[in-house]
Parts: sequence; C-alpha cells; structure tokens
Amino acid sequence: MLATRSQARMGCYNRPLAEFIGRRHMLNDIKNDAQTRMGKSIDSLKHELIRLRTGRASTALVEGIKVPYYGADMPLTQVASVSLADSRTIVISPWEKTMVAPIEKALMASDLGVTPTTAGTVIRLNMPALTEERRRELAKHVAHEGENTKIAIRNVRRDALQQVKELLKEKLITEDDERRVDDDIQKLTDRAVKDVDSVVKAKEEELMAL
Repeated sequence: MLATRSQARMGCYNRPLAEFIGRRHMLNDIKNDAQTRMGKSIDSLKHELIRLRTGRASTALVEGIKVPYYGADMPLTQVASVSLADSRTIVISPWEKTMVAPIEKALMASDLGVTPTTAGTVIRLNMPALTEERRRELAKHVAHEGENTKIAIRNVRRDALQQVKELLKEKLITEDDERRVDDDIQKLTDRAVKDVDSVVKAKEEELMAL
C-alpha cells in the first residue's frame, strides 16, 4: 500500500514536469523550423547574387550551365575544369577535345551575354566592364532581391506565430509560453533581416568597386 501511494505521489509530481518538457519540445520544434527556413531564404539570396553578372569573373556564373554529353545534359563542371585567370576572365578547359564545340554552344545559348573565345582546347570568357547605367540597374535588382528575401522571412515568422497560436488555442501551451516564444521568433526574424541587409550591402559595395 505504501509503495502504491508513493508511486501515485510520484506520478502527480512527474505529470507537470512531463507536460513542461512536452511544451518545450513543441515550441523548440517551431523555433528551429523557422530558423532553418529563414536560413534557407538567406542562402537562396546569396546564391542568386553570386550568379549575378557584375563584370567580376566568378566560376559560379557557369555552374548552372548544362552541356550535352553522350545523350545526357551534364553540368559544365563535370565535363571541364573551370578556373579564373584574373578578376575578369573565366577559363574553361574541357576534359575531352570533342567537348569544346558543345561547351561553346552551351555558353552562347546561356544568359551570360558573353561570347567565348577559344584557343585550342581552352575556352575563355572575358567579362565586360559595367557601364554606370548597368551598375544602377544591378543595384536596383540587388535591393529588390533583398526585399523579396525579407518578405519570405516575415512569412516564415507569420507561419511560426500562427502555429504557436494554434497550440495556445488547443490549451497545449500557456499564455506565458506564447509570449516568450513570440519574442524568440521576433529575435530570429530581426537577426535574419539584419543578415539580408549585410548580404545586400556587400553586393552593392562590390558593384561600386568594379
């Protein structure tokens, strides 16, 4: 009988603890998911800006180009080595001599807007200098992409806050839990928006320095 009473008391003590741990897990899952999604939005922005043709050579500019290779479309980087000769020149060296023409054709068909020059089996892309007008256009594009990323981040915040409200509505968390997590999610949002501003600023400074 004593053991049964003791177990009952322990059950009473453990129930609130179990409920507290359960709430923590649910809320942490929401915060972690929001942080991950915000991070992916920032990574997507960085990838988009790296691929932006600014006049500075970057191997990232050709990474997305596909080349026909024995009946399959292969990434350029899998059929040739890609390197930089200087700040304005991309050098492409096909693994096989027969790939020179297909690579040239793929480059011409891409949105790079640069005509390749070939000497033997070495293909060069010389990035033209930016005009002042083009700089302004690119700066506007960079700012626009940054704003779109901020919108995506705020949408993540909205979704996360809605999930928290649903938990409160179902009485799975307390109002104190909601206030605390709302504050945490806002901090995540503020940090992510600040990161976006840093990425955009760095790209704008790069444009002005070219």
